[in-house]
Amino acid sequence: MSQTAYRPIIPQLSSSNLDFPDLENAQRERDGLVAIGGDLQPARILAAYRQGIFPWYGLDEPIMWWSFAQRMVLFPDELKISRSLAKNLRNKSYAVTMNYAFRQVLSNCALTPRPGQNGTWLVPEMQYAYRALYEMQHACSFECWYQHADGQPYLAGGLYGVLIGRVFYGESMFAHASDASKIAFVHAVHYLQQQGVPLIDCQVYTSYLASFGGREIPFADFLACLRQYNPQSLPQPPEPRLLAGNGVVPLPIT
Repeated sequence: MSQTAYRPIIPQLSSSNLDFPDLENAQRERDGLVAIGGDLQPARILAAYRQGIFPWYGLDEPIMWWSFAQRMVLFPDELKISRSLAKNLRNKSYAVTMNYAFRQVLSNCALTPRPGQNGTWLVPEMQYAYRALYEMQHACSFECWYQHADGQPYLAGGLYGVLIGRVFYGESMFAHASDASKIAFVHAVHYLQQQGVPLIDCQVYTSYLASFGGREIPFADFLACLRQYNPQSLPQPPEPRLLAGNGVVPLPIT
């Protein structure tokens, strides 16, 4: 008698409500794949993030929603900075801004080639969704500016993420010059910490984030943090601002 390999049934989201299937089953039986389908309307995305779920898929694929049993996070007070980066933070010419160039950061994150990845998960529909969250002040970017030999500033690196209450959900970063994304990241962490953000979600383990002090925690602990900090508000809205100006004047807000 032939045996058929077990293939778990992947739930499909309804367009009529924002409910998600049981996360424990998804983590236990489907390697964290919670569901497929639905849409990328802001209400659904925000509902997902509040439960520790995030969208992640590629071109010609259905919308996929994920939540892993181990969650990579960074607690801002555990941030680690290497000696070489600390030296560049002190001595290099740069500027770091917040929300000066959200669209440019988003498009650069989508277009930057990455080892082991064919194409990007930031498909046009995803970019549109994050731009909508930005307009609602539920997404923000951090930009690092260097300058050319002629003194003209340029966007050298940056990152963006989703902001709900006092939790920052980091999404993607890029760098077109040495240490640009790292400098933006350090200033982003410091700013978020000053605003009372106790948790930065990094989603999945990477050695890059681990070098900054990121670590994996059980999903139950992560969810407990979301329930505590998502309902709390920041003292200041995420409006455009200059975070650091080490000899470089950034381009105007766009």
